[in-house]
Amino acid sequence: MVTNHLKQPGADSAAEIGYVVGGSLKENLSVRLTVPPQTVQEGGFVVIESGDWQFYGLVVDLQLGATDPRFADEQTENRMPPHLAALLHGQTLYTNLQVLPTLMMERGPDPGSPDYVRWSATHNPENIRPLPVKTVPAHHARTRLASAGDVAEIFGREGQKGNFLIGTTREQGHPVCINLDRLVQRSSGIFGATGTGKSFLTRMILAGLIQGNRSSVLIFDMHNEYGPDDTASDTGEAVPGLRGKFPARVRMVGLGRGASIRGQLPDFTLELAERDIQPEDIELLTRELNLKETTPTTLDALLSSFGRDQWFHELKAMRVGAMETDEDGKKIPAPDSVAFWANANGVNVAAAEGLRSKLSRLFDLPYVVERPAADSLGEVIKALQGGQDIVLSFGDYERDLDYLLVTNLLTRRIRAAWEERTDAYRSHGGPEPRPLVIAVEEAHKLLNREMAGQTIFASIARELRKYYVTLLIIDQRPSQIYDEVMSQLGTRICGWLGDDDDIQAALSGLAGRDTLRGMLARLQPKEEVLLLGWGVPMPIPVHSRRYDNHFWEGLLGKPGGALSESTILSELGFQS
Repeated sequence: MVTNHLKQPGADSAAEIGYVVGGSLKENLSVRLTVPPQTVQEGGFVVIESGDWQFYGLVVDLQLGATDPRFADEQTENRMPPHLAALLHGQTLYTNLQVLPTLMMERGPDPGSPDYVRWSATHNPENIRPLPVKTVPAHHARTRLASAGDVAEIFGREGQKGNFLIGTTREQGHPVCINLDRLVQRSSGIFGATGTGKSFLTRMILAGLIQGNRSSVLIFDMHNEYGPDDTASDTGEAVPGLRGKFPARVRMVGLGRGASIRGQLPDFTLELAERDIQPEDIELLTRELNLKETTPTTLDALLSSFGRDQWFHELKAMRVGAMETDEDGKKIPAPDSVAFWANANGVNVAAAEGLRSKLSRLFDLPYVVERPAADSLGEVIKALQGGQDIVLSFGDYERDLDYLLVTNLLTRRIRAAWEERTDAYRSHGGPEPRPLVIAVEEAHKLLNREMAGQTIFASIARELRKYYVTLLIIDQRPSQIYDEVMSQLGTRICGWLGDDDDIQAALSGLAGRDTLRGMLARLQPKEEVLLLGWGVPMPIPVHSRRYDNHFWEGLLGKPGGALSESTILSELGFQS
C-alpha cells in the first residue's frame, strides 16, 4: 500500500539540494547542487519533483565544474577578502551530481488545488505504485534528499507484513527494509570479502525469516557458526546462535553418531545409509577424489550388477588385488576381489580397482553406515515440511569432501520430496508445500563452472522456485560461481569486494551495473552493504544493522517483556 505519495505543501523543503540541468535515461541525470558538496555522498537517495511526477534515484558521481576554467585554476581566496572570494565562488564554481534514475511515481497536483479534484476522479491514490523509470524530469526540477517517508514509500515500513529492517540510509539514517516474502520467492546471495561480516548479516536475515515464519530454513553450517552461541574472534563479545533464540523452532543436527557442536549435544544426529549414496553423488566428487574419465562407465556396470541400493555396499566389500590359487597352481583373482567382478562384467580391471581405491575415503567415513539407527534423512525432511528449521553442523568434518557429499545427497532427497508434494498440491488439491530456503556457505565449492552441472544446487537456482525451494548462497568469491547460477539470483546483498572480477560477477545481469561498480568498490569494509535485485525496488547502499542485543530486542521484544500472541504462535511453528 502506498503510504504517502501526495506532495504536502512545504514538505521536506529544508532538504532541497539542487535542480536538474540535463542528462538522459541512458547517461544519468545532472543535478546542479545548491548546497556544499559535502552535504551529499555517493549512493545518496534523492527525490526529483517534476510536475505531477516524482522521480527516485541514486547519486552515482559528483563532479566539480566552473563557468570558466580560469576561476577553477586561480586561488582567488588568497588574493581577495574572504567574503568576496566566497561570493565569486558561488557565481563561478559549482558541483553537479550524476543521478541514476530508478523509479517514477505519479503524485498528482497539490491536494489543495482545484486540479486535484479532477485528477482524483480518474486516479485512485491507493492504487498508485512506483514504476520503472521511462522518462526524464523537466529542466530545473526540484531535487532533494529523500525523507524517511520517501524511503518508507519505496522500501516499506518496519512492522508491515513481510518487511524486515536490514539497515539505514548512510547519510540520514532512515530505516530501509527488504521484503522477506519476495526474498524467498527466488534464490538470493550474500557476498563480501573475508572479514566483512557476511556471517553476521546472514544470521540476521535467517533470524528474520524464522521470526516472520516466512519459510522453513535449512542451513548447511560448515563452520558451526549458526546454531550454537559463540564468541566473536575480534571483540570477544558473545554472539547468540539461532538455536538459543528460537528453541521451539530451530533444531541442531550433528553429522555422525556421538557428534557434539561446540560442546553441545545436537537434537539428533545425521547418518547416511550406504544405500543412499548414488552414482551421481560420486561423480560430484570427481575433482576432490581425482576420478578418471572411466568412472561413469564403471559406475554404470556396478548399477547393472547390484542395483541402486546395493552397489556401494558391494563395492566396499570387494578387495583390491586379492588372489587365490586354482587347481593348476595358477594365481587367479579371488571371488571377492574387484578384478573377479570386473572380468565377469567386461569392465577394465585397472579402472575398477582404481575407483575402489579412491572411494576408500568414502568407505572409511564414520557417518556412512550400512544400517543407520534411524531414518535421520527422513526426519530432517519431515521437520522442514512441518515448519521447523534445521541447522546441520558438520562438527569435526570440515573437509570439502564431507561438505560436497552431504549437502548434495540431502538436497537431492529434499528436491524429490518437494516436487512430490507440489505435484500433489496442484493435481489433487493436497496441502500447499511450505516454502524452503537452503542456506549454503562456501557456495563456489558447489556452484563453480566445473561442478555446477553435477550438483543439485544449480538445478534449484534455475527451476525449483516453482516447487517452493530456493537458495541463499553465501560466498566471498562470486566470480567463481557459475555465470548461469548468478543470473538466476533474484536478490543480492553485497558487502565490500576488493577484486574487480568479484565486483563484476556480483553485479552481472543487473541494469545499471556499470554505474554501480564504483559504489560497490567504495563501500566501507564492514557494516555497509549494497542491496540489489528482486527483494528491493531499487539499488541502495545501506548501513547494516549490528548483530547485537539491540537487534534481538527489536526482533523478539524487550528482555523480560511479555511475548505477544503472534510471537508465541510463530515460535511454535504456526503460520500467521
